[in-house]
Formats: sequence, structure tokens, C-alpha cells
Amino acid sequence: MATVSEEFFEYRLANGLTLVAEKMHGVRSAAFTLLIGAGAAFDPPERGGLSALLADLVFRGAGRRTSRQVTTDLDNLGLQRGEGVESVHTSYFAATLGSNLIAALEIYADIVRRPHLPVAEVDAVRALALQELQALEDEPRQKIFVELRGRHFPFPFGRPTVGVREVLESATHQELADHHARAHRPNGAILAVAGYIDWPQLRDAVERLFGDWPAGENLALKAGTRGPKTDHMDQEATQTQIGIAYNTVPYRDPEYFKAQGAVTVLSGGSSSRLFTEVREKRGLCYAVFASYQSLPDMGAVVCYAGTTNERAQETLDVTLGEITRLTRGIDADEVARAQAGLKASLIMQGESSSARSSAVAADWYHLKRVRQLSEMQAAIDALSPQSIIEHLERYPPKDFTILTLGPKRLVVGG
Repeated sequence: MATVSEEFFEYRLANGLTLVAEKMHGVRSAAFTLLIGAGAAFDPPERGGLSALLADLVFRGAGRRTSRQVTTDLDNLGLQRGEGVESVHTSYFAATLGSNLIAALEIYADIVRRPHLPVAEVDAVRALALQELQALEDEPRQKIFVELRGRHFPFPFGRPTVGVREVLESATHQELADHHARAHRPNGAILAVAGYIDWPQLRDAVERLFGDWPAGENLALKAGTRGPKTDHMDQEATQTQIGIAYNTVPYRDPEYFKAQGAVTVLSGGSSSRLFTEVREKRGLCYAVFASYQSLPDMGAVVCYAGTTNERAQETLDVTLGEITRLTRGIDADEVARAQAGLKASLIMQGESSSARSSAVAADWYHLKRVRQLSEMQAAIDALSPQSIIEHLERYPPKDFTILTLGPKRLVVGG
């Protein structure tokens, strides 16, 4: 065990799980984020969707608790909770009073280590997963993000976290049990805790709850091929959805905050370029924005615009124009607004145990250390028009992946 500072603590278990904690003064809550390397990218070849099914099935009874008892006991602790399948990880999140933290971890230790995985619940879990997949057809904005990731990021990192219909429909209980035994393992897992904590008590509890969890096989991911750079999905509708993605630096890169500054100038509120130029001045679309995403070794900016069919081509052209125009100059006022937005997010993160546990987990996964808020604020303060432009000259927006969804294919680069 190594004490990182007066506020941050780290403890690595013999089986490969790492506990990272931040003690926050002035709060009575505590939150944890548990990342297990069992995301969609680890689903077996041609069987994308097993992780999506397991994310629900593990709550259908665990340890000495029935399915109903798991839900009741979690609710009795007043937990705000959630779980989800990401590209690399299956994540579990919960926030509660600090006095209830250990009791919550005891239940989650059973959920991730000793789930019942009842055969009788598989069809119910399957039905819910298929409903979620079907819901994408009614949410074209979400659908285009899912499909765009699959084309931009190399396989298996771009696999849809909601799964594939054929797999969701055909998955057997045996292969779900086998996949859980294979992928849900402590080696490489991260348990990040933030808030009102007693470090020695927390460390000892985690050792007791997770220390005898046997390590499994070290699973490796190898980037494969990517999808088409330009693609179109036919859909008879009155609107066209446009997705654009391009590479930037990953989270762990020293220029991460410069990349974030550039994205915030592009799409950081009602004064940002995309909102002002594409939506307000030209009235081309009802929604347009961009966001930053990162895999371990690849960062990306993902942009979206939703518009009418009649104005779709112009919307695509103008949006691409605004993205590439970033390299030709940024005003000091734009940087000041971007800094204000980034600092506001930082302040809110520092006041929320939930946000901090998530940030601590991300920092440890990507950096193998936890950044203090003062360090991040200093990086934001150092942003300037020149530093962002120099960053964009080194990593210019180019080699776009463009996906459209609507009744008509658009012209790219015409």
C-alpha cells in the first residue's frame, strides 16, 4: 500500500485489483466506480452482446440474496446507482451516505463475484436488451452515434455496447455463464472511491471483500480494421442525421487539455462556433454539437447535426467548414469562454463525490495516477489562442469519418 498524499490513497491487491480513493472534506456522501475489463470489446468474436446481457443478469440474485433482495437491500441503503457496458469496461456506480459505503460494497462484491445468473431470468433480460436495441430505431440521434463509432474506431473498440440483435436473440445461458467466468476478473479492475471515507476501514474492507477473488486470464485487445470512411444509412424520414468523427490525442496525452480547449471553442455552449454559425446565423439545423471521446490509445472528436432533408447537404458542408476553420485562427474571447466552461465543469466535479469517483477511475485507468483539481485548473489557465492553434497544427482535423442517416446520400468533398 502506498499513501499518495493526504487526500489520495492507493492500494493494489495481490490479484490485480487496484483501489484508489480520494477523501473529500465538507461532504457526507461517498461514491464508488468499479471498472472491470469486461466491456463490449471483450465479447467473443461474432458474439457481440453477451456483456450487455450480463450487465442486467448479474443483479438477478447474488450471494445469499435473491433478485428481489438485491434490489431491496440496495434501495434500503439509499443508493443512487447505475451500471453500463462501455467499450473496454463494464462499469458499476453507486453513491450513498459515507456511513453506508462499506455495506454497499459488500452487496456489490456479491454481484460481481457471486451472481446467481439464473436460467429462468435469461429470457427477461433478453427481452429488455432487445427493447433497448429497438429503441435506437426511434432515437436516430443515438443510432447514428452507435453506428459512427463502429465505423470510426477499429474493431473491436467500436462494437456497439447495446449488442447485436442476432446475438441477443440466440445467446444461451451456458455461454453467458462461460463469458462471465472468463471476463469478470480482478486483474486490471479499478475500484475508485471518493467522498467521506475512513481510509484504513475502506482498505481493510476491500481486502476482505475482494482479496480472495481469483485472478483470471489476462485478456488482450488488438486493434483491427475500421469501417468505411464515408457511409450512408437509408431511412425514409423528414429529417437527416449527420455524424462526423476525426482523430485527436487520447486522454493520457500531455496535450489533452489543448484538445479539450479546441473542442470547447467548437462546441461549448450557445457562443460556440457550431451553435453560432450552423444553427443561429444560418438556421440550418435544430441540433449541432461536438464532444470528445477517448480510448486507451486513441482520442476522437465526434460531431452531430440533425436537420431537414432539404438543408442536409448545406448543413454537412458548413459543419465541416467550421471544423476545419479552427486551424485558421481562434480569438482570445473564445478561449476565455472555453476556459470558463471547463473550469465550471471542474468546480462541479470537485463538489460531487459521484463525479469525482468517475474522474478518479478514468485518471487511474488512463494515467495510472490521479490528477488533483489544482493541476487540471493550471492546465486550463495555460490555454491560449496560440497554444490551441499550435496543437491543431500538430493534430489537425482531417481524415473524417462521415455517416449520414436519411432518405438521400449526401456528397462529401464535392
